[in-house]
Amino acid sequence: MVKEYKFPEGFWWGSASSAPQMEGASKEDGKGMSIYDYWYEKEPERFFNGIGPDIASDFYHRYKEDIKLMKEIGHNSFRTSISWSRLIPNGIGQINNKAVDFYRDMINEMIANGIEPFMNLFHFDMPLELQKIGGWENREVVDAYVNYAKTCFELFGDKVKMWFTFNEPIAPAIEGYLYGAHYPNIVDFRRAIQVAYNTIVAQAKAIKVFKEHQIKNGKIGVILNLYPVYPRSNHPADVKAAQIADLFFNRSFLDPSVKGELSLELVDLLREYNLLPYTKEEDKELIKNNKVDILGVNYYQPKRVKAKEYLPNPYSPIMPEWFFDYYEMPGRRMNISRGWEIYEKGIYDLLKRLKDEYGNITCFISENGMGVQDEERFLQNGIIEDDYRIEFIKEHLKWVHKAIEEGCNVKGYHLWTFMDNWSFLNAYKNRYGLVSVDLKTQKRTIKKSGYWYKELSENNGFVD
Repeated sequence: MVKEYKFPEGFWWGSASSAPQMEGASKEDGKGMSIYDYWYEKEPERFFNGIGPDIASDFYHRYKEDIKLMKEIGHNSFRTSISWSRLIPNGIGQINNKAVDFYRDMINEMIANGIEPFMNLFHFDMPLELQKIGGWENREVVDAYVNYAKTCFELFGDKVKMWFTFNEPIAPAIEGYLYGAHYPNIVDFRRAIQVAYNTIVAQAKAIKVFKEHQIKNGKIGVILNLYPVYPRSNHPADVKAAQIADLFFNRSFLDPSVKGELSLELVDLLREYNLLPYTKEEDKELIKNNKVDILGVNYYQPKRVKAKEYLPNPYSPIMPEWFFDYYEMPGRRMNISRGWEIYEKGIYDLLKRLKDEYGNITCFISENGMGVQDEERFLQNGIIEDDYRIEFIKEHLKWVHKAIEEGCNVKGYHLWTFMDNWSFLNAYKNRYGLVSVDLKTQKRTIKKSGYWYKELSENNGFVD
């Protein structure tokens, strides 16, 4: 049976990327070093095929043609980030005027093409000079971030109305300070929690400054990578394991961002294991009074967990996995390239939860996408025939549509990503774009999914 899926008027159709992942020009026009520029310089072998962020997708030089392509494939909105180390090379101090010119030109170009800029302030790329004094572990860096945010609001707030404090703020804490996967490659749960907490304080302070700046019709939010957490069974031990995983990976940032308070269950658990962060008396009121206006939801896959099979080694570093094991559901569908489960209903479960437990906050899908390795396998007549990506988007959108029909306050859908871009560690291993990028020539070619996305946007929906 054929069904039409129409979305609300004014729905945001677009995509998302970030400064470090597409701009390139990492050593040009006065840009300072970020931690990823530095890490690549020190250990290029850690990055897939030895490809670093120095060129990326060369958006810095090609933004005009790229923004025209965005328009061509139906974008009415696009999220990217400002590179803190491009705008303020040392993280504090002098502003780089060439960066001001670039971002202002880029924003104007988007607006001229009918694309609303969604601007994010931080996408993992800490200025190196601030990392040297401890990064997010240091409250001085929190203050430096607030000053940077204020600078951005003053410079670009006349044009940009949609602002975001962080993309996936849990990621630097977890990947950089807990699992040792990203720079600074530390494994220390207590330090990871301090980084996460200071990030929450930084967000609240930036929102306070945003309110004081009074950008007309402006909104400020955060982009969170959320996971529906499913227990293996209804057995109390499995259910408890899922609740703890949810506390760590969802509620840690969701509760303070939307409800203005830290989860008491999480605080109690951290206290029990002597993991509570250093706080200041005034933080509680600050977080309470400076909640987000809008929430971006990044959804790729669920987490499935079960009770521990074995007690953790008491001499090992404490980790979230002390409290649960991951569970591989028999028969699950996988994106083999990425090693991720494909479970479209998860997006619906998240949106319903936001409606039921988080005051039906205004939200949008800020990332969702399918990374595929060796995509040139699907090249036919000069175009990548990525029907798998069209199917992936379509099946997720059906669940988004159902959530909207049931009253969820969802305003848009942004795919990750517009064009193939560089990824932290993975470089160009998995391609996500609606537009392919030839790394040797930087030639852009619209994929089959790009043409389909144009129809999706023009029709404000699809028929299936």
